[in-house]
Parts: sequence; C-alpha cells; structure tokens
Amino acid sequence: QVQLVESGGGLVQAGGSLRLSCGASGSTFSIYNMGWFRQAPGKEREFVAAIRRSDGSRYYAESVKDRFTISRDNAKNAVYLQMNSLKPEDTAVYYCSAAWRYRALRLNANEYDCWGQGTQVTVSS
Repeated sequence: QVQLVESGGGLVQAGGSLRLSCGASGSTFSIYNMGWFRQAPGKEREFVAAIRRSDGSRYYAESVKDRFTISRDNAKNAVYLQMNSLKPEDTAVYYCSAAWRYRALRLNANEYDCWGQGTQVTVSS
C-alpha cells in the first residue's frame, strides 16, 4: 500500500512560478515511476510529466515542455514539479501518481496505481 500527499498549489499570476511537492509513504520500494497529471473543470485528466525513480528518466507533455520540470528525491520518497512561466490554461487540480506495474515510463492515467488527493493551481491573467 502506498499513500501520496501533494502540497504547494495556490494562486499565481500569469508568468509566475509554483513548486508542487508529493510525498510517498508505505510500500514505496515497489514504485517504478511517478507522474503528475492535471484536471481542469469539465475536462478529462491529462498527463503532465513522469519520472522513473531508478534513473531519473523524464517525459513531458508538449504543453508544458520547457516550462515545467519534474524531479525526485528517492531518499525522501518525494517527487516535485517546478512550474515556471505559468499560463491561465495551466489552471487545474494537479494530482501526483505512482505506478508499480511497469518499469518503463507511463503516460496514461489508467497505467498508474495510486493517486494523491490533488492540489489546486490557479493562474490568473
């Protein structure tokens, strides 16, 4: 059993920055990959970024590439999402996720096994 808790969301003006954090507890040794997804009102949950715990390999959605950075600290069982140059369209609830069924990076929400409660990010124009 793995539990995930996000923090760091909030309200920021367009062009600003936020850093999301996600702490994992429980059977963290089983996790291969961790990811960030987001869901805006009336829209489906979408992939943002993923990182492989073993070697730090990363993958980003095109919409956030060059603006967001995912990182991990395995000693702390934590993953982070640094968000720069935020845009109003980045407004959403951001969810941390963990996957242990696949060693390769996963981009689909249904391939993740555990989710945090979500943290709201609001970007004003």
